[in-house]
Amino acid sequence: MKKSFLAVLILSFVSLHRIAAVAQISLPIIDERAAAGDEPDDPGPLASDLFPSLKRPAILKAMRKVADWQLQHSEGRYNIQWTFAALYDGLLAASKTTGDGRYHDRVLQVARDNHWEIGPRFAHADDEAIGLTYLAFYAADRKPEEIAATRDGMDKLLARPDDPKKNLWWWCDALYMAPPVLAQLSIATGDRRYLDFMNREWWITSGSLYDPTEHLYFRDDRFFMMHEANGQKVFWSRGNGWVLAGLAFVLERMPADYPDRAKYEQQFKDMAARIAGLQQSDGLWRASLLDPGSYPNPEISGSGFFTYAMAWGIHHKLLDRRKYLPAVKKSWAGMLTHVYADGRLGSIQPIGGEPGKFKPSSSYVYGVGAFLLAGSELSQLAGK
Repeated sequence: MKKSFLAVLILSFVSLHRIAAVAQISLPIIDERAAAGDEPDDPGPLASDLFPSLKRPAILKAMRKVADWQLQHSEGRYNIQWTFAALYDGLLAASKTTGDGRYHDRVLQVARDNHWEIGPRFAHADDEAIGLTYLAFYAADRKPEEIAATRDGMDKLLARPDDPKKNLWWWCDALYMAPPVLAQLSIATGDRRYLDFMNREWWITSGSLYDPTEHLYFRDDRFFMMHEANGQKVFWSRGNGWVLAGLAFVLERMPADYPDRAKYEQQFKDMAARIAGLQQSDGLWRASLLDPGSYPNPEISGSGFFTYAMAWGIHHKLLDRRKYLPAVKKSWAGMLTHVYADGRLGSIQPIGGEPGKFKPSSSYVYGVGAFLLAGSELSQLAGK
């Protein structure tokens, strides 16, 4: 009897241990999505007080409305995952553009609360993205502790030999997450090795995932032989948004005389031209760039990054203003129709790695970051 009871007790303990182990494996994914956003059934009415004019006051009003809602909605959820790193890029840009220090100060508090640490996964671009936030603060006050962990992580990355069986940046989203960190770290330290490493790895990834005929990136190698319902190749909107925005981030931090700069500029121009040609009648893009009919809901995160990058390209004279300004103006107007009365920015595809469907209320922090980056860059082109 005692032996039987003991056996049951041991079996129960082992079962619970296995359940806990599974829970530990699953929790980061669940927490990541729950922290990053939601898609309620009833988000309330859409905003009626925003105007699509490319005038600075109208742009700033829309930015403040969305940023203020996100600032409050994220309380208790702030973290250093890639999802929030993209939000922080937008909040810091919004703070500079609007003059509202609350956005800057809340991001600074996150950095301090997390002791300026990057994510735990070595050589994983998603866990390095937060480094750009830290480097932004370092550029302002030059405190070594603000980039110590980022620099240590990148130094270890540079010492890592390439794996011939698996590219370092094997998914296109990574080109937003890690390369700008390396480019900015090169500026912060004066060490060209970071930029040279970034350059080498960028073109390895590009050689694998970039389709030179379509001028678009596959998300990863799963999609090389896949096709949409209409027979077209599968090119994910947000994935290409990550890349085009990543190109803008890198070019902004790359010396004018860098040997390979012309290659980045050409890829940026080629992608921008292709993406502008895929803009839909409402000014926005769908989750699948070449099969919009299968994904009728506009997708704001991809659209936001496209808008930011094209506005940046106009501002920095890489893209023709007469050709691209109508596209970014139309996209900004389209995005404003997805802002709710309380400031929620909807129609953002949840975390994923391929085209998908979602509720109109769907709001996730990286999409808000893209929107704020777009507004900040558009304000540079706007009239008074």
